Amino acid sequence: MKRYTSLLFLAFVLVLGTVLGASLLSGYADRTPGRPGRTVTVCTTMPPEQAGLLAAEYERMAKVDVRFIPMTPDELTEALSDKKKQPEADLVLADSRIMREGAMKGAFVPYLSESTDSVSDAFKDGEGAWTGVWYDPIVFCVNSDYLRTLPRIPETWSEFAVYPGMRVGMTDFLAADAASNLYFTMVAVYGEQEVLRQLSDLHPKVVQYVKYLSTPVRMTGMGEVDAAVAVQSETLRYMVSGYPIRIIYPMDGTAYMLTGAGLLRDDRPLAQEFFEWLLSDGAQMTLQQENVFFVPTNSGTLAYKQFAGKNIALFDTQANFTPTERSALLDRWLQNVRFR
Repeated sequence: MKRYTSLLFLAFVLVLGTVLGASLLSGYADRTPGRPGRTVTVCTTMPPEQAGLLAAEYERMAKVDVRFIPMTPDELTEALSDKKKQPEADLVLADSRIMREGAMKGAFVPYLSESTDSVSDAFKDGEGAWTGVWYDPIVFCVNSDYLRTLPRIPETWSEFAVYPGMRVGMTDFLAADAASNLYFTMVAVYGEQEVLRQLSDLHPKVVQYVKYLSTPVRMTGMGEVDAAVAVQSETLRYMVSGYPIRIIYPMDGTAYMLTGAGLLRDDRPLAQEFFEWLLSDGAQMTLQQENVFFVPTNSGTLAYKQFAGKNIALFDTQANFTPTERSALLDRWLQNVRFR
């Protein structure tokens, strides 16, 4: 039981708004008085609804228009590969894989500050080209009633894969980046043969490989499965909504999706100010008020200090596979596990 600290985090979520108070937001607004024509343009792969939350709140408090340009990962990667193809934008907010590739192409202007210095080296570029602002780990989401019946709790990936009699839900690796990232990262950590063996052990227990990241969590809460391999953000969203589920953090480490920010220009103070806000408690509060729960990377924020799961074991190996290698890995999973 010691490994799941989600109840502590849930309590933190419920009191964060009260602790921070309106003064945090209003104080930031006081430092950036509104003037006509102030705009920050951001290329992003974030879901539109989440980008919209951030834009609306920042516009409200800082009197700056934030214009998000939605792009697919492939579109943004291609745009960052050639300065002539880059859209007219100030900043990029996207998955760390895209940020790493962009940094290799020299797309970003290095940016260092007290806030970026408070971010662990594991979550940022060593030369300051980009900095991670939050991440979303993969966890074991378990039905509360089922959890109480267990003589022991599966706390590692190998234990979870072979746990007897457990019905499992998970997102298809082909359906979502967070799901495939788990597979690729585990291959990078354990090797392909070991991962395929574990997934083969797990496969008979999988009730359904679903399309959306939220579905395994809902299935767990409804008792349609006993447990799920799920992203923490969706698990916490359903917990806040009253679903009887709990989080178990894998003791041997887990994969995560890291969202990073990088500047495309060095002559835009407004973009730097928005960059700083993304690393602040204000951005975290904005998302959490709408039940969007990510783990902040800035250890100097209240959100980080009070987050009970900040010491979760994360894989420290990156899945740096080429598109061709990723495709081949997925094909072999399909052949040896999914449709075997």
